[in-house]
Amino acid sequence: MNKSDFLKAFQHIRQVNSEHDYPLREPGRPAAVLIPIVQHPQHLSVLFTERAAHLKHHGGQISFPGGKQEVYDANLLATALRESQEEIGLKPEEVDIVGQLPRYRTVSRYEVLPYIGFIPAPLSLQLDHNEVAATFEVPLSYLLDKNNHLIHWVKRNNEQFPVYFIPWQDKHIWGATAAFIRNLANHF
Repeated sequence: MNKSDFLKAFQHIRQVNSEHDYPLREPGRPAAVLIPIVQHPQHLSVLFTERAAHLKHHGGQISFPGGKQEVYDANLLATALRESQEEIGLKPEEVDIVGQLPRYRTVSRYEVLPYIGFIPAPLSLQLDHNEVAATFEVPLSYLLDKNNHLIHWVKRNNEQFPVYFIPWQDKHIWGATAAFIRNLANHF
């Protein structure tokens, strides 16, 4: 799959189902992430971050660059691009935003808007090691194949909720990050 193939499948007019998120009783705090799709000459891959282990929240987990919206962010896209530059040194002008996925509400009371952006290979990233321990890529074709996705059901407040998992080599992509990938895969 190349960028053109991706755009044909992603930018369509049919209704796409979204994965279940966590129902919040009141509006969540606004946040945004960037799903960076890396354009290699022969294939596409998705760039993930591994959060620094010492972080109080979600330390060591796999995520996308992003975070909560700050008052000085013009909008949520600005949040995703600012956080991407701060965390991994990705300059906003290097990102070709091609769309977004639906807002996803998390158990930690955020409403996250994922943006999809293409970035050219080779990458020249500068990680902020206070936030990001490492980055890695996963082939887009692997992530879009729902045979590689797992769902674990948990009970919270007498209701069942799905927790999504996507294993990759020695990594475990799970939670909201895996849900974003599943929402993307629903387009294909």
